[in-house]
Amino acid sequence: MTQDRCSVFHHCLYFTANALARAVTRMAEEEFALAGIAPSYAFLMMLVNETPGITQKELAEKLALAPSTVTRFVDTLARKGYLEKRAEGKLSRIYSTKKGKRLQKTIDAAWQALHRRYSQVLGEKDSRKLAQTIDQASQKLEAG
Repeated sequence: MTQDRCSVFHHCLYFTANALARAVTRMAEEEFALAGIAPSYAFLMMLVNETPGITQKELAEKLALAPSTVTRFVDTLARKGYLEKRAEGKLSRIYSTKKGKRLQKTIDAAWQALHRRYSQVLGEKDSRKLAQTIDQASQKLEAG
């Protein structure tokens, strides 16, 4: 592949976004390994701990995940003893168990370690600005 072709890749949003996602995912998986769960599961746990009784639909919306993915995550975390589902009429509400609530301190520590790690590389101000820019771009593309 020619040098020109490679430089074109680095000006492509698709290529650069995926490269960034792989790098950040690698960091997140290393930091959240201490919690014993994958980063995506940790984010779901954070939301349930913050919002007891949240529905799976609300989780899917807040995490920008397909409902089937959220169902799979909830079922996995329930099998591990971190979550429980309670039927309330037609809704199924999700709650943390005592074990799930205790996990929050470890999740918070992993989250802070991840933030410190990428902020050390990118700089605090630039990492915050990059996250904001990516979030805005994502919202625009989703609306799109």
